[in-house]
Amino acid sequence: MQLPEISRRQAVVAAVVALVALAVCGRLAGSAGSSSSARPVARLTPVSGTSSARLYVDVAGAVRRPGLYQVRAGARVNDAILTAGGATAAADLTLVNLAALLTDGEQVLVPAKVASAAPDGSTATSSQGTPNAPLHLNSATAEELDTLPGVGPTTAQRIIDYRTKHGPFATVDELDAVSGIGPAKLAELRDLVVP
Repeated sequence: MQLPEISRRQAVVAAVVALVALAVCGRLAGSAGSSSSARPVARLTPVSGTSSARLYVDVAGAVRRPGLYQVRAGARVNDAILTAGGATAAADLTLVNLAALLTDGEQVLVPAKVASAAPDGSTATSSQGTPNAPLHLNSATAEELDTLPGVGPTTAQRIIDYRTKHGPFATVDELDAVSGIGPAKLAELRDLVVP
């Protein structure tokens, strides 16, 4: 059997059509792959039994970055806390079961340390707790400063570096000279600290 002859022009047109079809198919396959890899979506593929491959948990309280996080099935409370940036210095992890398995939709609440009564009857805080009384800028450690709202480890270290270089704080207003503390943050800290 003899195949029909095609002209050179027909062969070129057929080749161009085939290349365009391949390019369109490749582009569709590529866009489907890239959109799914940009942000993993919870898959319904069971890992064991009825659990899904990913869980959503709300991490709140004394953690660096509270929020909604996606974790793998079988993850523990400790994994969720680490995903949220870890516990702050104010966290009381003795009240949290770090080994507990997470379930989908669960909230992990990391409490802060509370004030305790001092032997003389006055109210005191643990060295890393959230202060009920103003925190002393000239004697506070970086961990204690980190418990203040809006003050993270970097700003806490800048406060210590400032007092080391310039001497003790005479007024709370001197905090404005510390890099990272502006008027808004100073207003927020004014009732929480003393020189």
